[in-house]
Amino acid sequence: MIKLRLSYKISIVTTLILGLLFISCESTELDLANDPNQLTPEQSNPDLFLNSIQVDFGKVVERFGAIAGQVTRIDYMNGRDYPNTYSPADFNDVWSGSYQSTGVSFNDQFGHSQTFNGILADIRALTPLAEEGELYRHTAISQVIEAYTIVTLVDFFGDIPYTEALQANIGNFNPEPDAGNVVYQAALNLLEDAIVNFGRTPQNDPINDFFYDGDWDKWIKAANTLRMKIYLQQRLVDSDAISSFNAIVTAGNYIQTVDEDFQFTWGTNVIQPDNRHPRYANNYEGDGADEYMSNWLMNLMLTTDDPRIRYYYYRQTNAVPGAEIAPNEETLSCSLESAPQHYIDGGFTFCFLNSGYWGRDHGDDDGIPPDGFLRTNFGVYPAGGRFDDSSFEGTSQGDGGQGAGITPIMLSSWVDFMIAEVAMEEMNIMAARTALSNGITKSITKVQTFSSLDPSANLSFEPDATAVSNFVNERTSSFDAATTDQERWNAIAQQYWVALFGNGVDAYNFYRRTGYPNTLQPNVEPNPGNFIRSFPYPADLTTNNSSVSPKDTNQKVFWDNNPDSPTFPSSN
Repeated sequence: MIKLRLSYKISIVTTLILGLLFISCESTELDLANDPNQLTPEQSNPDLFLNSIQVDFGKVVERFGAIAGQVTRIDYMNGRDYPNTYSPADFNDVWSGSYQSTGVSFNDQFGHSQTFNGILADIRALTPLAEEGELYRHTAISQVIEAYTIVTLVDFFGDIPYTEALQANIGNFNPEPDAGNVVYQAALNLLEDAIVNFGRTPQNDPINDFFYDGDWDKWIKAANTLRMKIYLQQRLVDSDAISSFNAIVTAGNYIQTVDEDFQFTWGTNVIQPDNRHPRYANNYEGDGADEYMSNWLMNLMLTTDDPRIRYYYYRQTNAVPGAEIAPNEETLSCSLESAPQHYIDGGFTFCFLNSGYWGRDHGDDDGIPPDGFLRTNFGVYPAGGRFDDSSFEGTSQGDGGQGAGITPIMLSSWVDFMIAEVAMEEMNIMAARTALSNGITKSITKVQTFSSLDPSANLSFEPDATAVSNFVNERTSSFDAATTDQERWNAIAQQYWVALFGNGVDAYNFYRRTGYPNTLQPNVEPNPGNFIRSFPYPADLTTNNSSVSPKDTNQKVFWDNNPDSPTFPSSN
């Protein structure tokens, strides 16, 4: 139960092990108190809190990214009725992870257990220790993480408790929510302060930096890039947002190359703790894959010869019932069904794809057949699974990269798509084209480095430089051939979606901001209800905080001034 109490309670053993596992060949020395599970700030090591903050951040971003990916068709969504696909209880985990631990482990939609300590609570505990010890870069890292966390909370839920949050120690058990624009400004302030703190000389640097390994210049670039993200997200309601965005671009101190990418890297340990990529842990098991892939995204990549497809997806079979082989009621019941009329009218694929890409359509809520070793699984990027070398074998624990994947948070390729959006708004078509080309190229460059994670792969199946060049040229030629802004927006948005595989947060925001791509596969249900403009408040929040009432999914966040659903967005 969440009362947002700041108790400074933390699992020392778990966090210490995580610190040791995520940073190889390093040791973390801690002065443990008599009761290491009940540390107060006076007893605690700032590096311990920072370890916890960083690890929780990776978990929270991964969870938010998965949910956002589902509603935007980057991932598969199981639900024919938008307003009821996600219950308030589904968000108790990310709320606990973002604010403060309840001491309870949570299972995600696919049964993978996660335990959180609570990002904001740990930051509140770290801050006085870091200030007293002149640990400016501890503070700076926590400020960047806090900024991203609170902005994402607003993007998902709207107004959230922030100014009064975590004040149970002074008797405030029912903190009032702050308006979303107020929280956004607080995030910008945090990022500006972080940039200053990264440039100061501390008494000691953090023992563990799980993101940039002590490269403070890259941290400053990440902070500036998150400022760009915030300005872009509120451009519909802030007339100065684009000029603020462009000022950072002009200054040039932001994420521009793959080696500057902001990402969380997972490990390969299976137990005590399981620090593998959650998508790997869920799907590389003894009973086969647990999740389905998005038919829409796989079809987009398959039909355009996207060179990333063998890295994103691993096929466990070479044919899907209804495609190149006969329908099969037991393993794929929809292969015996006719496509719904709105799929036929829109020209969308239904149920099955060619070449063994076995996924599900958006909203398909059929039962689970015995297809764990047949359905397409996550590949080597970003989950650290298998590279698809057309071996068509069932996957199991330990295959491929053993889970040593990443959760992308802000990549250089994504920044180019942000720049493309601004260029489109400024009606600078050539600048948008250049940014589109750069974004695709950087995404492919990054993804191809992941093949080295799978030592058993036959890399002769990797696309060569000619295939990559041809693909980039085809995508830019498609943009050039567009005769309307709608076609140009779709060309950008579709490739943005592909690059965002692994974290759908920015897709969810872009979709609500622009309405593109409007080529998305609709829900299999002809009348699925209004698209989710924001998610329901977590059950623990509304149950335990009398200042916050439940809300529905029609409520828009402060920066979304587009028409109400179902008018917008159109691909429902």
